[in-house]
Amino acid sequence: QGQLVESGGGLVQAGGSLRLSCAASGRTFSRNRMGWFRQAPGKEREFVASISWSGGTTYYADFVKGRFTISRDNAKNTVYLQMSSLKPEDTAVYYCAEYTLGIPTSARSYDDWGQGTQVTVAS
Repeated sequence: QGQLVESGGGLVQAGGSLRLSCAASGRTFSRNRMGWFRQAPGKEREFVASISWSGGTTYYADFVKGRFTISRDNAKNTVYLQMSSLKPEDTAVYYCAEYTLGIPTSARSYDDWGQGTQVTVAS
């Protein structure tokens, strides 16, 4: 059975940029919406962004609007999260997951979570 694998995290200075990738390993993407979430220490997992299969519909959390961009390349079975103007409060483990059913901004509506990639933003 395949899995989702996140990559691209790291340490960056405030104001910097990173691009995260989420690749489907061992399987192809289902024709589903994909989402990015993040979890900081001691906090609940929170929604960051999601994108429909076609890429035509995207949702963003208010705190990343104008700074982050979600995109996907279905031929490469990969979803991306371009992050710019990073802030220390963006520090978290970032996860991707596949939408199943329900509210597209709720973690409960997603399944098949990757292992996450750590993003640390230094002030």
